[in-house]
Amino acid sequence: MTVRDTGTEQLIKNTAKHMFFAEGKLHATTQEIADAAGVNRTLVNYYFRSRDALFDQVFHEAQRELMTLLDEVFDSKMPFKEKIRNLIDVFIEEAMKYPYREVFIITQMNRNDVMEFKRARIEKVNRILQEIQTEMDNGSLKAMNPRHYIINLFSMMAYPLVTAPLNSILFNMSNEEYQALMQERKQIIFETIFP
Repeated sequence: MTVRDTGTEQLIKNTAKHMFFAEGKLHATTQEIADAAGVNRTLVNYYFRSRDALFDQVFHEAQRELMTLLDEVFDSKMPFKEKIRNLIDVFIEEAMKYPYREVFIITQMNRNDVMEFKRARIEKVNRILQEIQTEMDNGSLKAMNPRHYIINLFSMMAYPLVTAPLNSILFNMSNEEYQALMQERKQIIFETIFP
């Protein structure tokens, strides 16, 4: 019986994640992934059987990692305002490391059945919505449908990162300058959410 080299398997996955999430190469071929990992394409096929199987595995891991990050923030016992500040910080830091992860996840969600994901999130999202509603009832937040609050918050965080290549060109900014702009943005988002 042959023993699988999990180090090589992990190397291939990490390389694929970097290509998809950090470089935005969502349509990378198995050959491109193999070349970037420094392995033979046959090994990619050995461990993952197909490009789609590799994509699916990377998708499910990315989805779990992102949800774990968000859960740590939302499930914390800190006051709501601190929780949101922490969310903004964590989300933007992660998105600057992996600017295309959310695009990849959304693209893959459009390809896959997401009912399992949806069922697992309903209870958590309802708790967050209730927490937001409580803050609105207390006058800490402008009254609106709590769903709009979440959509607004994530839009303010994600949009500038997803559109970073376009914005960098429009504003004639280097990658480092744009990263600095995103660091400033954390406070701007917080002040917008809590005027």
